[in-house]
Amino acid sequence: MKTVHALCCRAGQLVLKAGERVGVAEIGILATVGAANLPVHRRPQLAVLSTGDEVVNPETEILGPGQIRDCNRSMLLAAAASIGAEVLDLGIARDVKGHLEGCVDKALEAGVDVLVTSGGVSMGDRDLLKPLLEAKGQVHFGRVLMKPGKPLTFATLDLSESGRKLLVFGLPGNPVSSFVCFNLVVAPALRKMAGWKQPQLRRIQVVTTSAIKLDPERPEYHRVLLQYGRLPDSCGGAAGQLGWHATSTGNQISCRLLSARSANALLELPKQEGVLPAGSTVSALLVDDLRFMLQEPDHVPCTPGF
Repeated sequence: MKTVHALCCRAGQLVLKAGERVGVAEIGILATVGAANLPVHRRPQLAVLSTGDEVVNPETEILGPGQIRDCNRSMLLAAAASIGAEVLDLGIARDVKGHLEGCVDKALEAGVDVLVTSGGVSMGDRDLLKPLLEAKGQVHFGRVLMKPGKPLTFATLDLSESGRKLLVFGLPGNPVSSFVCFNLVVAPALRKMAGWKQPQLRRIQVVTTSAIKLDPERPEYHRVLLQYGRLPDSCGGAAGQLGWHATSTGNQISCRLLSARSANALLELPKQEGVLPAGSTVSALLVDDLRFMLQEPDHVPCTPGF
């Protein structure tokens, strides 16, 4: 074993730089050189709060008139945990100012770094969150020119006398809007807090496999299933070539969470009249681990001689 270690690392050799992510291989290298303890960025702490009188817990068997099961909270807690955050479930806040404020105060008392809410940030009579955030802290923006996610809100609140700020991301109540906004703004913030050098979503170029109607009023993040392999016939002249191609997950209405199922990327579509034809090359942001992507058998040949 001493010989193996000597071949792996020389005396005085730098094996890991400050700021590099500690993965599986890095843990093995650290063990090899006897670095059993080292300073790291702590995991960000995040609380999730749903809002709305119509929202009930997922285990509710029989729904009353106008009620919906709370899918956002479960989804957001899972998404934050998958990034490495420590999560706190604050439950559901009712459309009553005092109850909502009490739930926000719980996040402040817990000393978490981030509070993510869903619902209560539009312009309705019962959308109480934005006025509450304005009263307790500073709202930096409350509307964004994007689809989905127009009511996306970001605010900061003071954490007692510590000098720290609580970051508050007010996500729209529609499930797909929450899914998209979390990936676009919350996930990069969590990665930045965890010490990632490049916390932003990764962008690649892909070919569309079907025509997509564009929105003339807002740029759109269109959910797609990304695959690598031979481009299908619908891609026109590029059909049969090896490359990344994107298949729409269907109806993109913001309340249809099925459009996020299996989606591993968001197409960046411009604000524009008309239809984007199949076979177009557009940019896409990765929102899932590509190790889990579907791949047609024999579509990607091995290196000759392998």
